[in-house]
Amino acid sequence: MSIFQAVVLGIVQGLTEFLPVSSSGHLVMFQNFFGLDDQLFLTVALHVGTLMAVFIMFWKDICYLIRHPFSPLAKKIVFATIPTVIIVFLFKSLVESSFTSMFFILGFTITGIVLILTEMLYKNKKIGMEVSYKSSFWIGVAQGLASFPGISRSGSTICMGLLFGEDKDNVAKFSFLLSIPIIIASCAYEIIFHSSNLALDVFPIIIGTIVSMIAGILAIKLMLNLVSKVKFMYFGVYLISLSVILVIFYNFV
Repeated sequence: MSIFQAVVLGIVQGLTEFLPVSSSGHLVMFQNFFGLDDQLFLTVALHVGTLMAVFIMFWKDICYLIRHPFSPLAKKIVFATIPTVIIVFLFKSLVESSFTSMFFILGFTITGIVLILTEMLYKNKKIGMEVSYKSSFWIGVAQGLASFPGISRSGSTICMGLLFGEDKDNVAKFSFLLSIPIIIASCAYEIIFHSSNLALDVFPIIIGTIVSMIAGILAIKLMLNLVSKVKFMYFGVYLISLSVILVIFYNFV
């Protein structure tokens, strides 16, 4: 793996982790394009980069959660993480096999449709109010289903919150904070259970991680600014168009 490839993948991971377009799907797509296989350690490192971005952007909130582990926000994050973990373990084999197929194209299409439908159905009923426990649970379910490549974690969780009438800004912030335990858990799982598949190419991986962190910070800032201003429909159209292009490319080119 070259430094150029690591930089590109770092940018892709950092930007798409927090925009509603699926980091896993784009990462698989670019790895296929570069002809890279079994880049498990790079994938883990890039996720660490985006995790660092969340810590930097939400440091005050994270400190608050550490100091107040039984606060309503902390309880809701735990409450939302439970269905995520259950879904991931129930569909573990299916999720793992989907990363070695063209499922990410279908995932892009599903995410695109969800984004468009959410934009059509969304009605803000809880302006300025915190995300409810009911919404938190279903946001956690959405995050679990987003473990499949091509299905956006941020897009799914934010859309689920919006469909329950939650405030856009609050549900976006909740989605980003909710990514912390699942990214930590997924990285730990990959290292513990798939350590034999780790390929170590230190310098490109370090560069990719740093780039992923920087791109993640920019993506979080962009998403927090766009969530209340830009229609998700545009992201949906992009993903469906990309799916069509990929189907044509893989079947006719």
